Amino acid sequence: MFTELGHYALILALAVALVQATLPLIGAARGDGRWMALAAPAAIAQLGLIGLAFAALVHAYVVSDFSVLNVVQNSHSTKPLLYKISGVWGNHEGSMLLWVTILALFGAAVAVFGQLLPLALKARVLAVQAMIGVGFLLFILATSDPFQRLDMVPFDGNDLNPMLQDPGLAFHPPFLYLGYVGFSMAFSFAIAALIEGRVDPAWARWVRPWTLAAWAALTAGIALGSWWAYYTLGWGGWWFWDPVENASLMPWLAGTALLHSSIVVEKRDALKSWTILLAILTFSLSLVGTFLVRSGILSSVHAFAVDPARGVFILWLLSVAIGGSLLLYALRAPHLKAGGLFAPISREGALVVNNMLLASATATVLIGTLYPLFLDVLNAGKVSVGPPFFNATFVPLMIPLVVAMVVGPLLPWKRGDLPGALARLGVAAGLTAVTMIAAYWLEGGQSALALVGIGLAAWAFIGALAEWAERVGLFRLPAAQSLARARALPRAAWGMTAAHAGLGLAIAGMVGSSAWTGERILLARPGDTVSLAGYELKFESVTLVDGPNYTAKRGHFTVSRGGAALGVLEPEQRHYTVTGMDLTHAAIRTSAINDLYLALGDADPSGAWTVRLYHHPLVPWLWLGGLMMVGGGLLSLTDRRLRIGAPRLRQHAAP
Repeated sequence: MFTELGHYALILALAVALVQATLPLIGAARGDGRWMALAAPAAIAQLGLIGLAFAALVHAYVVSDFSVLNVVQNSHSTKPLLYKISGVWGNHEGSMLLWVTILALFGAAVAVFGQLLPLALKARVLAVQAMIGVGFLLFILATSDPFQRLDMVPFDGNDLNPMLQDPGLAFHPPFLYLGYVGFSMAFSFAIAALIEGRVDPAWARWVRPWTLAAWAALTAGIALGSWWAYYTLGWGGWWFWDPVENASLMPWLAGTALLHSSIVVEKRDALKSWTILLAILTFSLSLVGTFLVRSGILSSVHAFAVDPARGVFILWLLSVAIGGSLLLYALRAPHLKAGGLFAPISREGALVVNNMLLASATATVLIGTLYPLFLDVLNAGKVSVGPPFFNATFVPLMIPLVVAMVVGPLLPWKRGDLPGALARLGVAAGLTAVTMIAAYWLEGGQSALALVGIGLAAWAFIGALAEWAERVGLFRLPAAQSLARARALPRAAWGMTAAHAGLGLAIAGMVGSSAWTGERILLARPGDTVSLAGYELKFESVTLVDGPNYTAKRGHFTVSRGGAALGVLEPEQRHYTVTGMDLTHAAIRTSAINDLYLALGDADPSGAWTVRLYHHPLVPWLWLGGLMMVGGGLLSLTDRRLRIGAPRLRQHAAP
């Protein structure tokens, strides 16, 4: 009964979304306050209905209701509760329901927290948001019904793909979707502004918090996904330029550009048209990512759908959403009033350089991802575009971006003094040089590119701290005065410092784990000792263990260094009994500066086991840097200026 209630709730949500997409928009055109006021309660009602549908599907998974086809295909009664719940979005139908649930959540958030928004703008924003909801609700109901019943109820289910039965994959999709769908708010604000014909600093202050929230969530989602790939796939890598990985990277790059360009609109009333275009393109790239995953044209561990009808439906949806928004932009953007002027050497100029490089990087990833697909469609042959292409084209664009990222915040608005800004970064430049020399001494200068990468990482991290020190007058003013300045700094400034420094740490992790990795793959028997990077691992034994829905061969390795015992590593080779799939579960010893990564392979007839051992210098900094970037974004969101987007209304006593 609860399952049918969820299905009916989706149908009612579609009806409410149709009302929300039309009447408030007509009311805004006519200046009818009553019709415009319908937008907020409709958005809240839509969240309630879609939330009810989502809860119904979660309930079906938790109680193992195998009369529901979706549950049969993606669950099993012996599966742990966490993976029963994550199985809701571990498939195409459930993930699309999560998609529209988050879409409705953002719409309801604007309805509740947008009380200071002008009524006409709020009505238009929520109407555009509802239009997106209409498209995806139609898609779910027409092609991807998650509540389809079975006439013959099986005794048990088929289980979830074992690769998705992991804590990282339990939380990776929700964060990724919070990012993807969160950018729909910037899109809705952009379309509403084009319809209204006005973009001003107040508009930018409303767009920034939604963009920042989406960016932070997408950063967390990408970091969780790469962490999962690192320790689950058994090859020790965290990024492979997989097309679906690229599909998440492209909106992140465009969203980063949007986040910075909206600052220029807010502070200097400039770059209006460009910021509107970025808002459209960022969400469009999120939709493109949705199409790539669910159209069946990609073969990936991430991809769900193989039904061409679904791909055609989403393609039409993309054509309407992206084509319609770009057509509206082409018609209305030329009429937007130009903003303030600024010199090339200024903070605005640095942000323009930032945007140009990020846009170029996005285009590079887009071309590298779609080019093989276009050739395949045209029957022009099959090509593979992989890491060599992206390393040769994407990475060089990031070098000037990181350099400018440190210098830009030290430049004043409108007109800047570049020599003065560089002079204030003298200490940062000196410490960066010292870091590069230390890296050369420790690693023997094996790779010049790695030294450049470490230099960029140090420049980004130390430069962020130097900019913060300049703000508070550290070492220039008395300690008490510097402390007072630090306390008075806006939280957005603290957040920017944390995010920029986090990027520096992440770059160091990327460079260390890519350029200085040690690797050994060999056959070993119990009693053998394996050495790598100064560590000794003694192979003690292999035992059989039973998990909740798998059996495993668990290796026991004693880790030591210089004769001192450091601990035990227990990698596993798991066999999932329902699906019949085997999965490597690596064991990782993490320290402050490196990872010791151990994976157990198959045994040969003589009793020797394949052992894969990796030493990854600095790779923990990659995850720490990602965490700092997310934390910086969340800290900025607590800044009152970003949290409410407008000055607080003050109550004045009646005369």
